[in-house]
Formats: sequence, structure tokens, C-alpha cells
Amino acid sequence: MDTAHFIILHCCHHRDKHTYILIMGVLHMNKGEGETSYAKNSQLQKKIISVGSSMMEAAILNILLEVQPKSMGVADLGCSSGPNSLTAISQMIHTVVTASKKIGLPAIPELRVSLNDLPGNDFNEVFKSLTEIYKNVKHDYGFEGCYVWGLPGSFYGRLFPARSLHFVHSSSSLHWLSQVPLGLEPRVGTHLNKENIYISKSSSKSVVKAYQQQFHEDFSLFLRSRAKEMVSKGRMVLSFMGRRSPTPCADEACYQWELLARALMSLALDGHVKKEKIDSFNAPYYAPSVEEVKREVENDGSFVVDGVEAFEIEWDDGYSTDDFKLSSGNRVAKTIRAVVEPMLESHFHLGAETMDELFRRYAKIIDDCFSETKFKYINLVISFVRKD
Repeated sequence: MDTAHFIILHCCHHRDKHTYILIMGVLHMNKGEGETSYAKNSQLQKKIISVGSSMMEAAILNILLEVQPKSMGVADLGCSSGPNSLTAISQMIHTVVTASKKIGLPAIPELRVSLNDLPGNDFNEVFKSLTEIYKNVKHDYGFEGCYVWGLPGSFYGRLFPARSLHFVHSSSSLHWLSQVPLGLEPRVGTHLNKENIYISKSSSKSVVKAYQQQFHEDFSLFLRSRAKEMVSKGRMVLSFMGRRSPTPCADEACYQWELLARALMSLALDGHVKKEKIDSFNAPYYAPSVEEVKREVENDGSFVVDGVEAFEIEWDDGYSTDDFKLSSGNRVAKTIRAVVEPMLESHFHLGAETMDELFRRYAKIIDDCFSETKFKYINLVISFVRKD
């Protein structure tokens, strides 16, 4: 769940008419190296990168065999910062170098690597690790033809020159929407998704439809943008939270949000937060099904889906031995907090003590649920080929 690419909707009233002002929200994971930082609580995302590595390696091998570029454009979209930011890039470099030698290419292609995220991302922290990457590549492979830079901006739109990319990778980012779905804004003091912060079993059909429509608009724009930027027979490997169920409100897609809403409601009952603030918050997130993704690909017509894998990952997976001193609920709460806390701070304006209390309650709720059922995310890893 890396940096969110979305817009916050602010509503103001003027002469009995609603005027909605779109403000780009530069939201990010928790920064720094503290106990609630993304740097210390992104083990789950690292596990997801590892799970998708075989599909990434296969895609790169096919590019080398079919396209044989002398200069290869590579992009990692939603790179974030912290220990995972260069993991995928390191794997890509390793694959390109070893596969080029294995298949007998006359030369290893020069690598042009773009690290993309929103402007608020801590690119300076990412760049500090580049020297070590260059040093290791030269030492291990004698290869110096790798050039890496940062590219701030939303991937929901054009980022690169036409026909400049051979391989696009993204992990734990595309489940974030570009904005809170249109139609969920307050209407004459009412809220369409009361006591929820995402789709849930109690959400109306109109709420579900608004989320589905926003995913349709965002993912179709993503595909159109990448289609213009990629070469013929170029490839993408995208990894994001999704679902197997045809139902958007299935537990595998939204239960973590339902439990967080439950923790927020408990704060409201104790007077720590206003219920109206909960009713007006909707997460800019969507966990699609494979069928929804394929439908957008078919409608766009620029790509072919080359491979799909749906992995089950336990909510508290990916942690080290030391982390297992904590309960499952506390491990999950730390991971979720590192991702969503900036959003919650922006909307609810909670103080540090109240934020701590929110996630203590969230952890307790999860532990209570885990005593009966061990919940799992569904992570989709999908490989695409750019048509001729």
C-alpha cells in the first residue's frame, strides 16, 4: 500500500449551490524512521514484491528475447521511500544483466530507470541508497550502464515521452484511486455511506457503483497513458490488492476498512471524534476483481493480459521474529497505520494521544476477530503485453 495518488474533494456552499473544488492531496506514507513509520512497518509490502518477482522476471526475459533493446526504458510506479523503494529496481537490474548473458545477447542493454511517485514522496531518502546500488551492480556484474532518476507526478495521466518505455512495474499502489469517488460528497447535510469509511455490507448500491465507476475511470486512464508511453511488445507487471469474489463488499476486499470504521465509531461514542466526520470520510481505495481488470483492458484494446495470479496473504504476514512478540492485531494495526495515518490526520485532525488510542482499539478489534478467523488479503499480480 504505497503512496496514494488521489484528490481530496472539498465542498463549499455559494448561493444555495454546491461548488466542489478539487484540491490535489499530496498524501504519503508515514515518514521517518520512528515506530509508526512506513520504513519500519512495510514488511507486508516487501512480501508482496517477492511474491510477484517470478512474473516480473519472465516479462523482462520476453522483452530481451522479442525486442532486444539496446537502451531499455524501465519505470517503477508508486516507488514510495523506505527499505522497499529500490527492491524491485534491484531485482530488475539483476534480471536484465543475468538474462542478457544467459541468452547470449551481444551486449547488456543500457538501463534508463525512472522511479515515480507523488511530489510529496521523500525522493532524497531514496537517492541516498543509489550509490550502494551502483556499487553492487559494478562489483557483481561489471555493469555500469544503469541510470536512475526520480519522476514526481501521478500515474493517472502521462508521465513519459511516447514509445520510451519497455517495462513498467508497480506494486501495492494501484488499489489507490485518483480521488474519492464522485457522488459520495455530502448532499444537503446527508451522507450516503454513514458509519462506513469504505464499501461495506451495509453500503448502498449507489455507493458501490460510485466506487466501481471511479475505478473504471482511473484504470482506463492509466492504460491509455501507458499505451502511449510504451513500445510495441513492451510489458507491464502490476501488483495490487484485489479480490476473487465478484462482490466488492466481500470480506477479502474490505473487512480491514470495516474494522477501522468500527474503531472510529467507538471513539465517537466516547466523544473523541464527531460521528459526522466519520460519515463524511470515504477512503480513495478500490480492490478490483480480475474480471473488472480484464474488462478495462479489453475496452482499451492496447494491451493483452499475459498472466494472472491471485495470492492469499495473511493480514499479519511478512514480519520478522522480533515482531511476533506483538499480537496479530498489533502487527496489522501498525502496518495499516503507517499507510493511512496521514489521511486520517488530514480529515479528523486527531491529536497524537487520540491517534494512538484509535489504533490500540483497532488492534484489539482485530485480535478479537482473529480468535475466530485468520483473515487474508487477495493480492493480484497481472502481466500485460503492449500490442503491435
